[in-house]
Amino acid sequence: MTKRESTVTVENALDSYIDAVAKALALPLEEAWRPAVRANLEVSLRLARLVDEFPLPDETEPASVFAA
Repeated sequence: MTKRESTVTVENALDSYIDAVAKALALPLEEAWRPAVRANLEVSLRLARLVDEFPLPDETEPASVFAA
């Protein structure tokens, strides 16, 4: 799969996801909003990928919960 084919597939997947979530949540989605929603998802996915790919040792434990 070429980079262009991969990009087209991701864009189609995001458009399908946007449509499905808007329908599931009964949210109106104007066409003018679609580019901004897609851009937000692309940034969120890029940041999530960075977190997901960060290696952690097996002995890493969650931080304690602190309340003020």
